Amino acid sequence: MASLDAQLCEIAEMSRSDLQRRWAKLTGRPVPRLSVGMLRLALGYEIQAKAMGRLSRPDSEQLDASDQARPRAMSLTPGMRLVREWHGAVHVVTVADDGTVMWNDRNWKSLSEVARTITGTRWSGPAFFGLKQRKAAA
Repeated sequence: MASLDAQLCEIAEMSRSDLQRRWAKLTGRPVPRLSVGMLRLALGYEIQAKAMGRLSRPDSEQLDASDQARPRAMSLTPGMRLVREWHGAVHVVTVADDGTVMWNDRNWKSLSEVARTITGTRWSGPAFFGLKQRKAAA
C-alpha cells in the first residue's frame, strides 16, 4: 500500500466518483453527501485515522462540545482602559464611573459605537476590543 503522504496526495487529484469509491472501500459506510472538497477532507481524516488511530473518546467529546461554546463578553468596570491598534493608530477607551465609554474626549453610548466609528463598519465593540471569550467546553 502507498505511504500515508502518497495516499493523501492522491485524493487531492481524485474525481468525485473516485473519492466515493475510495470512501466506500475504506470505511464500508455509505458515502456522505458532501461537496468534493469536504469529501476530500473527510477521506483524508479516515485515511489518517486508519494509519495512526482515531481520537480518544475524551478528545472526541471535547471537540464535539467545543462548538457548543458561545462567545461571551467580559463586563466593563469603571476605570477600565481598553487599548486597540487599528491601521497604525492606537485607540484608548476608558470606562467612566457611570458605565459610559470615553474615546477621543467624548462620551459614547457603547463600545460598539466606538468600534464602528473607528473602523467604518459594523463591529461588535466587545469583539473589536478583545473582550469576547469562548466559554469553556463542558
